[in-house]
Amino acid sequence: MESKAGKPPTEPLEVTLYTRPGCHLCDEAKLQIAPLLAEFGVRLREVNIDANPELRERYNADVPVIFLADRKIAKHRVDPKQFRRQLLEARRRSAHRG
Repeated sequence: MESKAGKPPTEPLEVTLYTRPGCHLCDEAKLQIAPLLAEFGVRLREVNIDANPELRERYNADVPVIFLADRKIAKHRVDPKQFRRQLLEARRRSAHRG
């Protein structure tokens, strides 16, 4: 599918939350980012690190870890104001590419 300008449409932003069951910081981070994800129309992909030995080794002591597209933007705790700025910047970069 192409836009009127002949370019593919801009892909929606995606946030990946690396988490694990029983992680209270993960639950807190998810609650903090949920309103911003809805406001910006961003998809959330949750990944349970315990289901993948490589991810468990990489992020075991760091969950929650949050990626915006392919860029790590937070671990342990989320600053909602900074997260909003990061979403705005990612939206701008995405619009310039599209």
